[in-house]
Amino acid sequence: MNYEGNILKMRTELDEPIRYSLPIGDQVVDMNALLGKQIHFHFDGQINCISCGKRTKTSFSQGFCYSCFQIVPEASETVMRPELSKAQFGVARDPEWAEKHDLIDHYVYLAVSSELKVGVTRHHQIPTRWIDQGASRAIKLAKTPNRHIAGVIEVLLKNHFTDKTNWRAMLQNKVDDAIKLEEEKVKARDLMPAELQQYFSDENEVLELRYPVEVFPKKIKSIGFDKLADIEGTLTGIKGQYLLFDEDRVLNIRKHNGYFLRLSVNS
Repeated sequence: MNYEGNILKMRTELDEPIRYSLPIGDQVVDMNALLGKQIHFHFDGQINCISCGKRTKTSFSQGFCYSCFQIVPEASETVMRPELSKAQFGVARDPEWAEKHDLIDHYVYLAVSSELKVGVTRHHQIPTRWIDQGASRAIKLAKTPNRHIAGVIEVLLKNHFTDKTNWRAMLQNKVDDAIKLEEEKVKARDLMPAELQQYFSDENEVLELRYPVEVFPKKIKSIGFDKLADIEGTLTGIKGQYLLFDEDRVLNIRKHNGYFLRLSVNS
């Protein structure tokens, strides 16, 4: 089997285990079906902006050419720092886009990918956001009417919880099973001032996520197409947006949005 085209981050579907598919050109590849198989990626140097399609030498912010990185709303600083969103005041790179993406319900959440972390996501990105981060468990903490307020809560809680994912520990499946999300949620609520506690969510379901992994890497070796034209080996697992290969190698697919790849699978 052979596929070729520009890739985008893997699509996910909540299942036991999570189901992954890779958009490549006009095709979508069932990645779960490739577990245990020998696969080969080839990159000949072509990168296309995921916004305008223009060829670019360097990918910015996971898929954009420099021009689009400067102007498209998807690459705005508010994507990484939601507290900076001013869409509620009519200030945004693209007001129409902001109305659909910033001025909607957001969740602040607690998740365990290795250690406990706090994060923010749009309501329709649950559980996709948790899966992309490789979370093993997650719970909703607060529900807000816009991105800015969710960001303010996150900033406040970052003084007590990390907002970063330890991706190496996550890929090695070093998960702190002693963390009780329901209890941590109550602690987080008590750290919030009264004006923010009104957004506290009474949804207490803890979602547990299982990933299609046959072997977790012991000593991680990160690989990518900026240094390697060819990546080949046995696919041993998928977690977050990473493909896990034999010899403890890991490939961040999302980092390569817009790269033109050829994928071949040995049957």
